[in-house]
Amino acid sequence: MVCLALLGLLGLTSLAIGSRSLTLGEAWSGLVDHDSSVNSIVVWRMRMPRTALTVTVGAALAVAGVVMQALTRNPLAEPGILGVNAGASLAVVLSVSLLGVTDVHGYLWFAFAGATLTAVLVHLMARRSADAGPARLVLAGVALGASLHAVTGTITMYDTDAFNSYRFWVVGSLEDRDAGLLAWIGPFIAVGLLLSLACGLTLNALALGEEQARALGVSPARARLLALVSITLLCGASTAAVGPISFVGLVVPQVLRLTLGADHRRLLAVSLIAGPVLLLVADVVGRVIIRPGEMEAGVVTAFIGGPVLLAAVIWRSGRGVL
Repeated sequence: MVCLALLGLLGLTSLAIGSRSLTLGEAWSGLVDHDSSVNSIVVWRMRMPRTALTVTVGAALAVAGVVMQALTRNPLAEPGILGVNAGASLAVVLSVSLLGVTDVHGYLWFAFAGATLTAVLVHLMARRSADAGPARLVLAGVALGASLHAVTGTITMYDTDAFNSYRFWVVGSLEDRDAGLLAWIGPFIAVGLLLSLACGLTLNALALGEEQARALGVSPARARLLALVSITLLCGASTAAVGPISFVGLVVPQVLRLTLGADHRRLLAVSLIAGPVLLLVADVVGRVIIRPGEMEAGVVTAFIGGPVLLAAVIWRSGRGVL
């Protein structure tokens, strides 16, 4: 209930804050009336697409973080550990360097294709081992991600145009994103969320260990594959749309686990609300902290998420949990 109240308040605040600031009452009036008034045009045409995209991406990243930590049985894991962000980054750089693509809508498909291909390669690399468990999956993701980052760094070092486009995308920004972008990523994120929510009981079984999961009738290999598909859809679409935004998928599951316990069904359900709350806070703070300029949401989440994560780790250490 607290998360729902915060989500409503922050959503209205997001609609009110911008180059032409509105009061909360004016923003609500423009939202409800939906007519040809100036306030209604500002709310619906200029700020609603951005707010809706923020809510969608926040939910996707938070849910992906819960699934990632359950998949690897590591409370400090985050979605980028599978190399998805690295694959998307390399694809963006290649599209700019080789094809001259410079618009965010132009390299959307490239970013999503790069993220998907990387996730498939990680899965294939992990399956080559007789013990294709979570440790093998993480090692494959870290190794492939490091290699892709090295290639990306080499290209941007010698290609100025690629570097200029890449540096604005890689910080993670919600600025200048329109409704068409949300319509494009919406189906991928919807499928990813449905798969993730359907995996709640399976993730609870995996948390007990693979032997116990098999005893409960759960196939660890099938469960890992479904979890990997959901992470790929959620992170791939989100990263393609707004760039890699860190800490949402890391901090939200940590904080929720402290208050809700270890039941992944509850964690997945509440992360649908808590993720958007964190990203809306970052977006609103970024719009007001250096006015009339704007700080990217990816930078703000790092400032917010770092201390929160450190506090959570210290608290868990004091209780002997981590």
